[in-house]
Amino acid sequence: MENRRMILIALIGVVTYLLYQAWQDDYGKAMQAAAAAATVQSPGSGSGSAQLGTAAVSPAAAGPRVHVHTDLFDADIALAGGELRRLELSQFPVDKQHPQQKLPLLDDSPDQLLVLQTGIAGADAPLASGQTPFHSAQDQYALADGSSTLDVPLEYTDPAGFSVRKVYRFTRGSYQIGLTEKLANHSGKPLATWPYARWQRTPPPAKTGARARFAGNFAGVGVYEQKEGGGYRYKKLTFKDLDKLAKDPAKPEYQSRQTGGWIAVVQQYFVTAIIPPQDAALQFTGKAIAAATPTVYQAQYLGPAATVADGAEQDYSFGVYAGPEQQDGLAMVAPGFDRTLDYGLLASVAEPLFWALKSFHGLTGNWGWAIILLTVLVRAIFYPLSAAQYRSMAKMRKFGPRIQELRERYADDRERLSKAQMELYKKEGFNPLAGCWPLLIQMPVFFGLYRVLAQSVELREAPFILWMQDLSAADPYYVMPVLYGISMWVQQRLSGQSATMDPMQQRMMNIMPIALTGLFLFFPVGLVLYWLVSNSIGILQQWFITRRLAGEESGRKAEDTAGKDVKTK
Repeated sequence: MENRRMILIALIGVVTYLLYQAWQDDYGKAMQAAAAAATVQSPGSGSGSAQLGTAAVSPAAAGPRVHVHTDLFDADIALAGGELRRLELSQFPVDKQHPQQKLPLLDDSPDQLLVLQTGIAGADAPLASGQTPFHSAQDQYALADGSSTLDVPLEYTDPAGFSVRKVYRFTRGSYQIGLTEKLANHSGKPLATWPYARWQRTPPPAKTGARARFAGNFAGVGVYEQKEGGGYRYKKLTFKDLDKLAKDPAKPEYQSRQTGGWIAVVQQYFVTAIIPPQDAALQFTGKAIAAATPTVYQAQYLGPAATVADGAEQDYSFGVYAGPEQQDGLAMVAPGFDRTLDYGLLASVAEPLFWALKSFHGLTGNWGWAIILLTVLVRAIFYPLSAAQYRSMAKMRKFGPRIQELRERYADDRERLSKAQMELYKKEGFNPLAGCWPLLIQMPVFFGLYRVLAQSVELREAPFILWMQDLSAADPYYVMPVLYGISMWVQQRLSGQSATMDPMQQRMMNIMPIALTGLFLFFPVGLVLYWLVSNSIGILQQWFITRRLAGEESGRKAEDTAGKDVKTK
C-alpha cells in the first residue's frame, strides 16, 4: 500500500511538472534600432577578415518594398538591403478567432521581429549589406497560373565599379526559397568576398491562454553542427543560452567552422532556416545583441571566401526554409533537417504514435476521431494487462474484511500490520502492485501523445466536434476535464480498492479525481479526450471482467455444493 501511495504521488508530481511555465517574461513593446559591429574571421582557406558592416535592425516602415504573392506566401522584400522583412503563411491562420488573418512567420514589427538579412562581405567594407539601395523593375510579383517558379530580381550598381544582382526564387507548393547573388566586378581591382545571411529576431512574445502553460517546446537557435570525429549532430541553443554567452568576454557567441550543415531559428510548430551548399566550408554563429532594446538574437551563416578578378563574375547561392515543421518533407529539405521536429526523449514513442494517428486520420478525416481510434488500439494492445489488473482488484475486494480485521488487531503497530498484510498476500498468492502496471506502462503513451499534440503542426488548431475546435488547446468550457474526473471516480468505485486501504490512502484516492480534473483543465483537449476514452473503455472492460469473474465464482460454489451433496448421499 505504501508503494501505491508513492506511485500516486509520483504521478501527480510528473503531471504538475508539465504545467511549469518556462517563458512567462513580459517584453516591452517599444524597440529601438540595434547596431552591433559584426566582424569575424573568414572560414575556409582564404586569408583576412570579412567585413559585414553592422547588424542593424531597421524600423518596420523604412523604405519601399516589393510585394510577392505565391500559393503559400505573401511576402515583403525591402529594397534597402534586399531583406526579407515579412512573410505570411497563407495556409495557416493566426488563430481560430481570426481565420482570415494569416500567420506572419517573418515580421519586422517591434514586438515579434524575425527577418532575413543577406549580403556580400568584403575585405574593407561590405559590398552588399542592409544599407545597399537595391531597385526593382516592379513593386508587385505573383506566381502565375501554370507556373512552377517565380523569380524576384533586385539590382544594385555601385559607383566603385561593381554591381550586385540578387534573385529570390519561390517554388509552387514549397516552403523552400532559393536565393542567388551575382557580383560583377568592373572596379579595376580584384575583390575579396564572402556571402552571408542571418536571421534576426527579438524574444518571442509571451503566449497567453492555455497553450502558454505548457513547457518543453524548444525556442531558440538550432544548428546542424559538424562533430570533430566526423558526422553531424543537432545542437540547440535557447535564447537564455545566448544571453549567458553574451556576458562571457572570452566567448561572447556560439561559433562553429564546418563543412555543410544548416542554422535555424526554431519555435513551436514552425522553423526558419538558412541552408548553404552542403559541400561549402563555412562558419555559423549565434549570439545575443544586448545593445538592442529588447535584445536581438542572431543566427548567421558566413560562406567561403572567393576572390573575384576585375572583369569577372561570381555567383553565391543558398537556400532558405520558412514554414511549418510538417512530418512529411522535412527530411528532404536538407540532411538532418527533420531533427527540428523535436520530440525530445520521447521521440521513440511520439513518432510511432503520430504515424498511427496520421493513418487513422486518413481513414476518418478528423484528428479527434483519430485520437479515439488510437485509444481503442492502445487499450486493445494492453488488454491482457488490464484483465490482470481487474482480476487483481477483484481479489483485493475479497481481502477487504480480512485486512480490516488485521487493522483493528494491530491498530497501534503499523510495522506488524504491514508484516501481517504481506504474509496474507504471500499466502494467497496475491501481488497488490499488479494492478498498477497497466497504468504505469501507459504513461509513456500519455506523455508521447502530449508531445505530439504540443509539437506537431498537423494538429495545431485541429477541430474535432461541437465546441472542441482546437485539439491542441484546453477545453474552453472545461467539459472534457470534468467528464474525465467523473470517469476516474466511477473507475475507483468499481474497483473497490478503498476496502483494502487505510484512511489516509482512502482520502488520497478520493482527492485524486478532483486534483487531476483541476490539472487537466489546462491540458490540450486532445490529450484529455485520449484519457477520457481510455477510462471509459476501462470501465467497460472492468465491468465485463468483474461480471465474468463473479460468474466463475458462482459456478465454483455451485460445483462445491454439488460435490458436498454427492458425498453426503
